Amino acid sequence: MSKNLLLEIGTEEMPANIMAGVVEQLKELSRAKFEENRISFHEIKVYATPRRLAVLVKDAADRQPDEEVKKRGPSIKAAFDADGNPTRAAQGFARGQHIDPSQLVKEGDYTWAHVVNQGKAVEDVLPDLFLSLITGLNFTRSMRWADEEAHFIRPVRWIVALADDKVIPVEFAHVKSGRVSRGHRFLCKEPVTIDKPEDYKETMRKAFVIVDQDERRDMIKKGLLETAEKLGGHVWHNADLLEEINYLVEYPTPLYGRIDDEFLKLPVPAVVTPMRDHQRYYPVRKEDGSLMPYFLTVRNGGTKALENVQHGNEKVLRARLDDAKFFFENDRKKTLEGHRDDLTRINYQEGLGDMRDKADRLQKLTAFIGKDWNFSEEEMKDADRAAFLSKSDLATGMVTEFTELQGEMGKEYALLDGEKPEVAQAIFEQYMPRFSGDILPKESIGRALSLADKLDNLSATFLRGLIPTGSQDPFALRRQTIGAVNILTDGKIHWDIRRGIAKALELLPGEQEVKDKVLSQVEDFFRQRIRAILLDNGIAYDIIDAVLAGPVDDIYAIFLKAQAMTESHLKEEADLRQAVTRLANITKGKTGGKVDPALFEEDAEKNLEAALAKAMAAVEPLYREYRYADALPYLKELTAPINDYLDNVMVMVKDEAVKNNRISQLLKTLSFFDAWGDFSKLV
Repeated sequence: MSKNLLLEIGTEEMPANIMAGVVEQLKELSRAKFEENRISFHEIKVYATPRRLAVLVKDAADRQPDEEVKKRGPSIKAAFDADGNPTRAAQGFARGQHIDPSQLVKEGDYTWAHVVNQGKAVEDVLPDLFLSLITGLNFTRSMRWADEEAHFIRPVRWIVALADDKVIPVEFAHVKSGRVSRGHRFLCKEPVTIDKPEDYKETMRKAFVIVDQDERRDMIKKGLLETAEKLGGHVWHNADLLEEINYLVEYPTPLYGRIDDEFLKLPVPAVVTPMRDHQRYYPVRKEDGSLMPYFLTVRNGGTKALENVQHGNEKVLRARLDDAKFFFENDRKKTLEGHRDDLTRINYQEGLGDMRDKADRLQKLTAFIGKDWNFSEEEMKDADRAAFLSKSDLATGMVTEFTELQGEMGKEYALLDGEKPEVAQAIFEQYMPRFSGDILPKESIGRALSLADKLDNLSATFLRGLIPTGSQDPFALRRQTIGAVNILTDGKIHWDIRRGIAKALELLPGEQEVKDKVLSQVEDFFRQRIRAILLDNGIAYDIIDAVLAGPVDDIYAIFLKAQAMTESHLKEEADLRQAVTRLANITKGKTGGKVDPALFEEDAEKNLEAALAKAMAAVEPLYREYRYADALPYLKELTAPINDYLDNVMVMVKDEAVKNNRISQLLKTLSFFDAWGDFSKLV
């Protein structure tokens, strides 16, 4: 007979930004604990609101199945004496397993006990299991309260623990379980009694709590859409904002408010950022994308006195936008270029100057990249201007107050100053991508400036010895490195990233010996990020090893090589791979020089050289066009000449000139394959 189970942990309001992760963690922990305790179930649901975490288990088994366990005892030699009688070791082991020594089984060199553990009723298992769900959750930061030793993300105020209609005894932080929960903090003052787990959602709904976060999210989305439609506009959606609001409310009621017309004269980012990022309001847009004089928000409660709530929100937003208007008008007393000198009061990193110094470096680094990327004369001028102005908005009052607007206000101020749209867009794109899933720069100047900014940040931070370790990455260097990789691959840009790193280091103060070491460290940091991205893209680990065996130079080419290895089924070419592996093994640790055909003594040497010349004539143009898969048929034709050479030519002969010539010939042949990847890494 099955049972429905419920555990609800009631707390003070929990931080909204962690809740989605806690829900997933509690799901996995619940499944693991029920499986570990051998309690089968039909379904586990996890619910979360700002004030509660709940686990609802449907159709759980009413008891554990019996478990047959095989445990190893002492060796046969130690378990029995010369007459075959059990020794004290055997007797003690048998007693510990609650069996008679005669029941011990001899298998191999050891004695074994076959024990059947009787399954317990689920009510007997649940107290410890439920407690393990409470104590097993991991939080970045936990709290201790009063004189409690127990800790949780927020103080625990009540616990509901039920198996059907029976209360399961659980105690945590001196809070004992029962069947009494609490409803909405303001709309339901009376205690809420949960009779049975299956009634949980509806009982809490009557207490003005929507416990199902998915249902709550849908209610919010639907309510916002309907409200925007009544206003004749469209919701400016933001997934992160929706998720945050979802875990700030227990009973959502969307509403709208008005924005004073004077604020709509501000640049759009200056209105939207205070509204969305600081007040958690949704902007409303017209069909053409322009702002309407309305905002949407979500109340944690019903519709009573909704006008008062609306006016209160309007008043708060008006104050924030008054600040934005003040900063904007004050900023506009100078041009964006006029703010550039104020960058000297903003430090960049210790020992590495101020933000104007950084902007100066970005001019030089962007010019270096633009030259490598064959920028036109006009593009070089625009890139230089964008880099010159790139950090100027950091000295404005608007960005000082609303730091999220860096780059955005730079773009707006540049346009107001009459700067070219290409320059303004590059100033905006320099920080992209700002977070996982963010858009990438789309214009060549923006890509170059963004890449320059990231390479300068990486080089400077590594030069100071602040290399990310474990989960610690205070300067978001992993995100910036992934951004740099994505910029190059999204833009299909072939460029040696090491040149950029070396140039960025050259522009920074420090000893060359240290810079050489940092260059290798940053290159390896890129290698680690590329590996992770390729794994996420479904590329096999050995193919990744093959394409990353050499230096990290042309990142886009590395991705194309991995894709070509996968799509051409190179791993299935066993004969070719074996031949290349033989080449790699015999030349390991050796260096070569120029091959001299006059020193050839064997036909196999001449045949390999001729086959290699023929293959190179066909393949090198394909390599230059990054058509690696198209080169495979020509590479396969080298299999027989390579094997013939290795089977019939003695490489390590006494004649030094001949020996070195043969090593050089094999290294030349191997390097031809290495241009694609290290085939010997494939398994």
